[in-house]
Amino acid sequence: MEAALVSAATGVLKPVLGKLSALLGDEYKRFKGVRKEIRFLMDELEAMHAFLLKMSEDEDPDLQDKVWAAAVRELSYDMEDTIDDFMQTIDDKDTKPDGFIEKIKHSLGKLGKMKTHHRIGSEIHDMKKLVIEVADRNARYRTGVTISNSKNAAVDPQALAIFEHASKLVGIDEPKAEIIKLLTEGASTNEQPKLVSIIGSGGMGKTTLANQVYQDLKEKFECKAFVSVSRNPDMADILRTILDEVSQGCANTKARSIQQLISKINDCLANKRYFVVVDDIWDENAWNVIKFAFPMTSSGSIIITTTRINDVAKSCCSLFGGDIYNIRPLNPVHSKELFHQRLFDSTEELPPHLEKVSDGILKRCDGLPLAIIAISGLLANRERTEDLWNKVEESIGRALERNPSVVGMMKILSLSYFDLPTHLKSCLLYMSIFQEDSIIKRKCLIRRWIGEGFVHKEDIYTTHDVGERCFNELLNRGLIQPAKTNEYGKVKSCRVHDTILDFIIHMSAEENFVTLLGVPILTIGNQSKVVRRLCLQGVKKINSTVLAAGLVLSHVRSLTMVRDLLEIPSLEEFRHLRVLDLMRCYALEDHHLENIVRLFQLRYLNLKGTGISKLPEQIDRLGCLEVLDLRWTHVEELPASIVNLRKLSHLLVDDDVKFPEGIAKMQALDTLEDVRVSIQPFDFPSGLGQLMNLRNLQLDLNLRVDSDTEDTNMVREEHNKAIVSSLCKLGTQNLRSLTIGDRSGLLHEESLCLPTLEYLYFWFSTLPQVPTWVGSLRNLQRLCLRVEGLKQDDLCTLGALPSLLILHLEEKIESNGKLRISGEVGFRFLKIFIYCGCFEPIDLMFGTGSMPKLEKLELNQFRMVEANSLDFGIENLPCLTSVKCIKVVDDDDGIVEAAKTVMERAASTHPNHPSLLFQTVASARRPAGHPVRKFNTVV
Repeated sequence: MEAALVSAATGVLKPVLGKLSALLGDEYKRFKGVRKEIRFLMDELEAMHAFLLKMSEDEDPDLQDKVWAAAVRELSYDMEDTIDDFMQTIDDKDTKPDGFIEKIKHSLGKLGKMKTHHRIGSEIHDMKKLVIEVADRNARYRTGVTISNSKNAAVDPQALAIFEHASKLVGIDEPKAEIIKLLTEGASTNEQPKLVSIIGSGGMGKTTLANQVYQDLKEKFECKAFVSVSRNPDMADILRTILDEVSQGCANTKARSIQQLISKINDCLANKRYFVVVDDIWDENAWNVIKFAFPMTSSGSIIITTTRINDVAKSCCSLFGGDIYNIRPLNPVHSKELFHQRLFDSTEELPPHLEKVSDGILKRCDGLPLAIIAISGLLANRERTEDLWNKVEESIGRALERNPSVVGMMKILSLSYFDLPTHLKSCLLYMSIFQEDSIIKRKCLIRRWIGEGFVHKEDIYTTHDVGERCFNELLNRGLIQPAKTNEYGKVKSCRVHDTILDFIIHMSAEENFVTLLGVPILTIGNQSKVVRRLCLQGVKKINSTVLAAGLVLSHVRSLTMVRDLLEIPSLEEFRHLRVLDLMRCYALEDHHLENIVRLFQLRYLNLKGTGISKLPEQIDRLGCLEVLDLRWTHVEELPASIVNLRKLSHLLVDDDVKFPEGIAKMQALDTLEDVRVSIQPFDFPSGLGQLMNLRNLQLDLNLRVDSDTEDTNMVREEHNKAIVSSLCKLGTQNLRSLTIGDRSGLLHEESLCLPTLEYLYFWFSTLPQVPTWVGSLRNLQRLCLRVEGLKQDDLCTLGALPSLLILHLEEKIESNGKLRISGEVGFRFLKIFIYCGCFEPIDLMFGTGSMPKLEKLELNQFRMVEANSLDFGIENLPCLTSVKCIKVVDDDDGIVEAAKTVMERAASTHPNHPSLLFQTVASARRPAGHPVRKFNTVV
């Protein structure tokens, strides 16, 4: 990651180092009197930064180290605020004057130069003094204790889970039977071992499940072993354990290299049936060593791996062609059974007055066994009163850290947390600002990370690209859960499991990373009263709440209002803000933004869904602003000065917002949506083409004119030429995604050159046919368009696209003739094909060699004339895993039933046994009230 990242572990030490370095540059060379002190500060802070990075990897650091680390982080924030304030003063004084009065003021201002020089000397001296004091205090009270490395010292709670007797386990029978079936089916005819990789988040019971299968089957094998890898594996020791177990203690395992151990295990397992469980794999590199210990030609042998990480599971399966088993949460019946088992004797029943509240508690636990065990342990020694249990439900997890019963759960979550790289820890802790059960949009979250400084540009990757990578990594590790996916399978939003949220809230409070007000939050003993990031959840009047808590807000860097305030605070109190999120604060009015232009460090401003109607005229004073969201507001026109925001990279507006002249100045723009071109100033179409960094663009091209005179036709023609020219310019630079509305037919008539484009979506547009220029989009990966009638030539044009992965086609009227997709048509790499008809008979056939990589097929809104109309030849799609026939329309129930039978037979005989969703609806010609028929079948 880039050097200037903000971090939960190191605070803003890196940004401070960057700013101190800037003070040594030519721009500030007049401050030569303090250059020696600045270099001293930089050396000290570099050493502190290295220490904090090392300490951030320690799960149980020395208490003195924790106190000192907190002091250093707080110092870094204060230092950055001081430097920012000073540099802003210098920049204001050094601004060139404009006009007679201003020149006089500037001349008088020179008298203050000596005071300014004295001030920077004083500020640097004070900072040096503070750094020395913090360092000396740590040295003064240190008793020779160094940072402990206790990662493997404590007993891993997962290791204890494998000794639980099967009779005490809840909900184990069904998943155990499923895994045994995966391991044993076809094993006798397969020349290589069968492998199943069990995947799931911490506390789901992966180890317990794997052990139960192991205990049931191990006696049937000549050689067997159960080994845990853990987060910091000693590979030689792990291989010794495997060798010792498979040889039943007969092999000499001392003083052997990794290569020798692998060779010895291979020799021991040769020509034998073996069963090995490799538990808790955290890293692909560890598996890439262990896998070579297992002979590939061993019919009847089986392997189980467990992991929390998707990529590791895929890696485990790649060599052996194994199966991934996603462990499921406990269902409501099993959750209740486990809860009851931990709280009551076998002869007791749940008291009736506690049934409702216990259901609420279990709903919050969401089927996570470890969470249920922790909560039941908390309640076991409490009175069984409805009032007390209600309090637990309301604040579930908020005070759990005080109770020993949850130490195991916190330990498991700690393992996941401390395994994260430093920048991902910051991204995860930041999730604490979101309320329980919130659906968090992916793009919004990434933009907030950008504003906070957690992600930065890397080489050829933009900050948004890096943010996407961080989001996917947290998803991959199971620390966030997918909430909604689009029809193409991409995760659009996520949520945080309540148990994990409680953990990160605790960690965030301990690090003084985020301060939450308005909800019952666990108070950490020595938590700083100086707030760095403030989130208001349900607070009605901020002043009284803050006074009651004794908090200092003058150094707040991030302010989030989750629910509407009755009293909006003055923004003058928050002059160091980087992030301001007022989304859906309906009481927000224009006058509340009067002082926003004084927030010189503001990077992120979200006003989505507020009542504002205009921005301040001096919005350009927010020179650091990178993200501005104005969707769903009453803003109709942007101020003229907005084009001077030279760092603004993401601008999101509604399509009725008018831009000022000079958009070509906004060279930092990466994302611009949603713009109606017809209401923009004359220079907008041409200026758009000069935005060389633009990657994501959403435009409405429909040109509206009141008359059809010669003059208006000329205006339209010039307008169209400028748009086409600009799009072509952008398409040869960085444009990757284009969402476009064009009812005028401009993009069908003109020829565009967009070689960099990866995503093209025609929005509310119906084209006569697929434009010929679409066939030149060599890098296009996803295409969504609507045509009047699909023709065979259109399929040939699209099939020739060499990079196309997702194709979404819609028809307005019925196709002219039969559509045949064969190997000659193309679509060599297409993975998803969605075809939406127009309630007309469909005649579509997949021939031999067609779409060889297709995994998902969806057919939507079409009629059948006979059962065979659903015999599409899906047997010719070798990689198919999912088929959806949705909104199939016909007047004859017999045809519907026959068609369903045809599809079920085709799916059942397909080598991959693809899942089948078959759904019919009443056609327009059916009598009113005729029932809708749905079949959801998984074959």
